[in-house]
Amino acid sequence: MTTPSAATPPTPAPAAPATTTGHGPNSPGAPGRWGSLGPVGLVLAGGVSVQFGASLAVGLMPRAGALGVVTLRLLVSAVVLLVVCRPRLRGHSRADWGTVVAFGTAMGAMNALFYQAADRIPLGPAVTLEVLGPLALSVLATRRLINLLWAALALGGVVLLGGGGFSGLDPAGVAFALAAGAMWTAYIIFSARTGRRFPQADGLALAMTVAAVLSLPLGIAESGAKLTDPTTIGLGAAVALLSSVTPYTLELLALRRMTASTFAILMSLEPALAATAGFLVLSQSLKPTEILAIGLVVGASMGAVRTQVGRRKAAAEDDPVAARAGTRADN
Repeated sequence: MTTPSAATPPTPAPAAPATTTGHGPNSPGAPGRWGSLGPVGLVLAGGVSVQFGASLAVGLMPRAGALGVVTLRLLVSAVVLLVVCRPRLRGHSRADWGTVVAFGTAMGAMNALFYQAADRIPLGPAVTLEVLGPLALSVLATRRLINLLWAALALGGVVLLGGGGFSGLDPAGVAFALAAGAMWTAYIIFSARTGRRFPQADGLALAMTVAAVLSLPLGIAESGAKLTDPTTIGLGAAVALLSSVTPYTLELLALRRMTASTFAILMSLEPALAATAGFLVLSQSLKPTEILAIGLVVGASMGAVRTQVGRRKAAAEDDPVAARAGTRADN
């Protein structure tokens, strides 16, 4: 997703190619020229790209508005992905198209809501609140007692971030960030379904096109002729490359060399990356309590993902065949 960032949401994992699991040259455990840290470096580079693209988008908002920026980003991303992927339009069922439309709708809504949040509150808190959506999905999916600990840890971070009532943050920005988190959860669900129905990144390209088409009327209504300004278009294209095209490409490469669970742990670092980008690019300083709050949410996210990894390892010991099937489904 992800978001995926100024705002661009932390980028959720795109559907991994078939080589994500197995024993081919691109499988997670296969040695290669990237070395043991290669995939991790790719994911971190993608996360840095997303959040610095978000910072650039925040600076662009005074020129084009939040909805104008998200429209430019989605349009340019859709064009690039369509040209690169050249997805096949025939041979898909009605259910296939319904899935990709739902995926695109969730993607567009997630971006629009997050951009509205980032226009009102700093990037670090915005991403921290947004990540609560996927964290809740992770906690509910495993249904283990230890997940109450991760939920309590995340709740403590949110309380600290709000300072006892979010008096230091714009209430509308908080609401938009939480809504973006809910849509991020939907994005993850439909991203997985799309990945099972469409080869490679074809589904992503089609869903991005749906999101761009849906956002276009909103962007025109808010920004109008501002969207035709050459400088604005150029900056919007830069946001698209930093926030979508580059991270999606790096993540697809990384997912061929690591498991989805490891990828998810690294994605938990997004709030910290967002806070760093906001500080370096936008001079958005954070109070010590806000830094601690972000740390608590990051820790809760990483803990929840590691709990899922432990559950899969235990399942592998009890029933290796079923566990391998589950890993394929998750990836």
